[in-house]
Amino acid sequence: MKDITVQEWKSLIATDGDAVILDVRTQDEVDEGALENSHHLDIFMGQGFIDEVKKLDPEKNYYIYCRSGNRSGQACAIMGQLGFETTYNMLGGYTAWVED
Repeated sequence: MKDITVQEWKSLIATDGDAVILDVRTQDEVDEGALENSHHLDIFMGQGFIDEVKKLDPEKNYYIYCRSGNRSGQACAIMGQLGFETTYNMLGGYTAWVED
């Protein structure tokens, strides 16, 4: 897992052909706005979240965000334990993205 700023995120994602964007917020938060091309997996689903993560390709690069960066950091840690080698946590989360 690597913590990256919004600016680093934008730079990396622009050239990463294996990028997958994961939004780990609640549905209510997603309804207020989300990043383009993001896949929603609510981390609060507990085992359901883990089950969905296990269906993902561990060879891809995962760019993960939540509202502030805390839950996405937890998601990166979980994914690392499940064998995902490349996960990026957006520092400041969606809030930082909107403010950028």
